[in-house]
Amino acid sequence: MLKKIATGVSVLLLATLTACGSGSTSSKDGEGGEITMGFAQVGAESGWRTANTKSIQQSAKAAGVELKFSDAQQKQENQIKAIRSFIQQKVDVIAFSPVVETGWDAVLLEAKRARIPVILTDRAVDSDDETLYETFLGSDFVEEGEKAGQWLVENTEGPVNVVELQGTTGAAPAIDRKKGFAEKIAARPDITIKASQSGDFTRSGGKQVMEAFLRSNPDVDVVYAHNDDMGLGAIEAIKAAGKKPGEDIKIITVDAVKDGMQALADGEINFIVECNPLLGDQLMDLAMKVVDGEEVPKRVVTEETTFTPEQAQKALPDRQY
Repeated sequence: MLKKIATGVSVLLLATLTACGSGSTSSKDGEGGEITMGFAQVGAESGWRTANTKSIQQSAKAAGVELKFSDAQQKQENQIKAIRSFIQQKVDVIAFSPVVETGWDAVLLEAKRARIPVILTDRAVDSDDETLYETFLGSDFVEEGEKAGQWLVENTEGPVNVVELQGTTGAAPAIDRKKGFAEKIAARPDITIKASQSGDFTRSGGKQVMEAFLRSNPDVDVVYAHNDDMGLGAIEAIKAAGKKPGEDIKIITVDAVKDGMQALADGEINFIVECNPLLGDQLMDLAMKVVDGEEVPKRVVTEETTFTPEQAQKALPDRQY
């Protein structure tokens, strides 16, 4: 049994999935019959999450999937309540993006006993029992942190003081983006993380924490934000302190949503690691397969890239999110 879904795996293309029996007892035939999906979203804490929700809703409609949607407002107890409601409603498949990694075994066991397959999207769970879910669709968060750290190693010289705006405490992207970043900057002993605190993936949280960082660490050189929204909040705090974001203080973020990409193109952010929120089509494909009893990979990793200011300027006109 895996303690945690392994990271760093190769991208698995859904088009190459092999169909074979997996023991599913769903009554759906997967051949045009409408399926019902219960989806428990984290919330609407960022531009990324809004784009993710829109992608899932649009893809469900296009695929003829009846979607029962719940917004957890970033609270685990709300997601657990929603999942139990989906079980009572006897949906065909449940999908959710876990607010945090731990504390899911009981409710996932309830879904398993009800013979309702579960798909994890965007974020993983930390469980000893990998039979509680069918697959995990999402990014490699450790790799995202590594990309951010590698850019910093290669694009700075001399002593560098970093402050880190972490995501929601206990959330998989916050844990893994921190880990990947720390592993890469370890190659440079002169890079020091002076402070690290959660901004809860929100713009207001990023601004508030950055204001505190600037008071306690006036010599900060670099901000590493676990998402664009916190980075944009940090920009507001930096400007209010009379400094120039992107010049006096370099900024690295993760996501690549439009607002972040515009700040990158404008030179206020220096580097962005992409985290693609448009998972809807892949999720619907996976849902239909698991409902139809097909075997799917335990881990499906999305393809993503990175952006410099010049690359952001070129990408913005056609950016979908």
